[in-house]
Amino acid sequence: MDNFAEQIVKKDIGSGARARSIALFITGFLLAAAIALISLLLIPSPLLSLFGLILAAACGAGTVYMVQGMQIEYEYTFTNGELDIDKIIAKKRRREMLTVNVRAFTDFGIYSEQAEESPDMTVVIASGVPAALPGEDGSEPAALQDYYADFQHENYGITRLIFTPDERMLGNIRRALPGALRNKLN
Repeated sequence: MDNFAEQIVKKDIGSGARARSIALFITGFLLAAAIALISLLLIPSPLLSLFGLILAAACGAGTVYMVQGMQIEYEYTFTNGELDIDKIIAKKRRREMLTVNVRAFTDFGIYSEQAEESPDMTVVIASGVPAALPGEDGSEPAALQDYYADFQHENYGITRLIFTPDERMLGNIRRALPGALRNKLN
């Protein structure tokens, strides 16, 4: 029987990034409007005016593309001991971040800022807030904790993954952990 779990978390962008996103949108909109206005009112040649309007449209489209690119989600997929982490940008573009066999974990637990990281360690951060909708009774989704997993990766070397699994994902990961790590958690 297959052991499968899937979870999506949204990257918590914070108020600073949200303000940058709003400022980028306003600046892009004003720039596109200014280019369109200049091309219509100040340029006498119809061909140059058309070029200006095309440039304004491209500026507007680029602004929308950049603002949407700040919307990031992470998808965790657990299948028979393999954990896949994908980054989803603007709910359109998907990029595989890493794939690891949970049996290769050398350390696993609740993440805290005091956790020691070696200087040659690659840190992959794929943590966020639950992308789940409120429960049927209207309750908020449960707050999740960040966990870390240390392992040797073929491309990144010594790697630390920081992620935010829900209870179902965590249960599947715990069942697939090496015995020594499973005993350490209990």
